[in-house]
Amino acid sequence: MFDRRHLPYWAVFFVFSATLVILILMGRNLYCPCGEVKLWYSGDDSGQGSQHLLDWYAPSHLIHGFLFYGLTFLVMRRISMGWRLLVATLIEGAWEVAENTEAVINRYREFTVSGEYYGDAVINSTADLLAMFLGFWLALRLPIWASVAIVVGFEVLTTFLIRDGLALNIIMLIWPSESVLAWQSAG
Repeated sequence: MFDRRHLPYWAVFFVFSATLVILILMGRNLYCPCGEVKLWYSGDDSGQGSQHLLDWYAPSHLIHGFLFYGLTFLVMRRISMGWRLLVATLIEGAWEVAENTEAVINRYREFTVSGEYYGDAVINSTADLLAMFLGFWLALRLPIWASVAIVVGFEVLTTFLIRDGLALNIIMLIWPSESVLAWQSAG
């Protein structure tokens, strides 16, 4: 018998799957054209970034989960968790598709430190979506102070190690700054 309480979770699975199918239909690589699938890629600016399972931008997708949980908590507090997760999945899936359009790829290449960015492989987008799910789940389970500490910690870590992160990425996509780009490039 079909239990209506499970409907939003089936919808989450559908959106997750549809996002990956759309990326495949857009012509995204399934995995790195180099022929390898690495669990973690932290390499140089060789164009292999976002072509493997996880990379330095995975924490930003984890942060998305924290932020989407917080946003849906504030705006949809009386709505069930399944429907809130569906909203988060729709936003993350839409971003994965938008991020892999030629317009956004070119914007990254022109205005950010990601000069060799060619878009995400489907395997990387899959991991990005799963990272968002993990962030959403952690935000549901952890006290607010721990969630904030994780978000700030990952932003500080990626800013220190790669001179980039979610906040800098958003700034550079929306309002590019030559001084920020110069600082990022100096690393």
